[in-house]
Amino acid sequence: MMGMPLEKSPTLGSARRIVELADQCVQCGLCLPVCPTYQMDRNEAESPRGRIAIAAALARGEVEPTAALRLHLDHCLGCLDCEKVCPAHVQYDELLIEARALLGPSTRRPRWLLKLLQRPAWMRALRRLGHVLAMDRWKGWLARRLPRDSTTRAALLTLPTGAVAAPMVAKTGEARAGKPTLALFPGCVASVEDADAQAAAVVLLRAAGFQVSVLPAFCCGAMDLHGGEAPAAEKAAQRVREAWQSSGASGLVSVTPGCLGSLRRALPGIHVADPFELLAARADTLRFRPLARRLAVHLACTQVNVARSESAMLALLRQVPLLDVQPLPRPPYCCGAAGSHMLEFPARAAELRDDTLQQVALLEPQVLLSSNIGCRLHLATGAEGRWPMQHPLTLLAQQLDTGHPATNTPDNQPHERSHPEPLRSPA
Repeated sequence: MMGMPLEKSPTLGSARRIVELADQCVQCGLCLPVCPTYQMDRNEAESPRGRIAIAAALARGEVEPTAALRLHLDHCLGCLDCEKVCPAHVQYDELLIEARALLGPSTRRPRWLLKLLQRPAWMRALRRLGHVLAMDRWKGWLARRLPRDSTTRAALLTLPTGAVAAPMVAKTGEARAGKPTLALFPGCVASVEDADAQAAAVVLLRAAGFQVSVLPAFCCGAMDLHGGEAPAAEKAAQRVREAWQSSGASGLVSVTPGCLGSLRRALPGIHVADPFELLAARADTLRFRPLARRLAVHLACTQVNVARSESAMLALLRQVPLLDVQPLPRPPYCCGAAGSHMLEFPARAAELRDDTLQQVALLEPQVLLSSNIGCRLHLATGAEGRWPMQHPLTLLAQQLDTGHPATNTPDNQPHERSHPEPLRSPA
């Protein structure tokens, strides 16, 4: 089976682009020490340098596009730590996207599940059904009777089934003079599982002096883009462009750093920002109530290497009086979630997650924060309730001082589902 050719053969245009990108690599090997999959397997084919060589050989027609070669490309987490240390500034993310598009989607790709995740209305319906059936009580029992590398097992263990916050209603407003206007992109999974963080972002950005409108909830195409589904990714990008043009905003924000790369790709020349970047620039306008808690902060790969706003996020958290903020060390470099990777390769993803959770335990936190919803769901599966988990924006909005006396009571301690009330259109 591993020697069978894949469905799609290289095309001339995409092959030429891959060769151009691969030729930037000087084969220095500085990427190897920071690559999670190379550290896991100690196999050159599981390193950025090895994958660049594989992609170039496929593009030149020097090797057959077999499932075995494709597997090395699919194992890549897309964390982009390699780009950060590369002295030749190889555009590795672009090369990986082009190589996967050239070969087409993997046969391991759980298309039915990804289609569900990309449709917020379907996800909400599934969550309601799971809540009615009390799936949280028995899904673990069922999942653990499935093979460890089963996509269904991973989905049962990872995806929540309880009650969910109300969605933010898409709306636009007339711009008021003197205040920058932002459009918030809710996304797909995040619009359901991070509704509290999105509401928190709006509260914080408005407190900092921004006007904020909310776009409709749909998928930005990130999972398709990184899974070789080029036509579906372009269709999603076109929808992003249409929603953006209708918004009338001057900037776009997303609370999910995993969406930023796809949004920027769809909207070249538009300022697509992480809220932390904007809030940190106006940090002097924000005041926070004290909170005597010790936090571990998981720095998602996309937060560090795409948004590049981890310093801004940590600075804002440290503005909360009494808060003990402890970022996780790097390495470990990636928790293993990596978009759909945790569903396609659950055993490998669990190994990386366990390394990350060991570092969390050493910090002895009372709360674990992560800005990426995929990472948070993945980590929660392995943590099994050891720590409450939140988006950092949710905690910051909780502690925002709006003029009331500062308190530090049990009612304003962070917990997993504590969140600002999601915004709704006026009646």
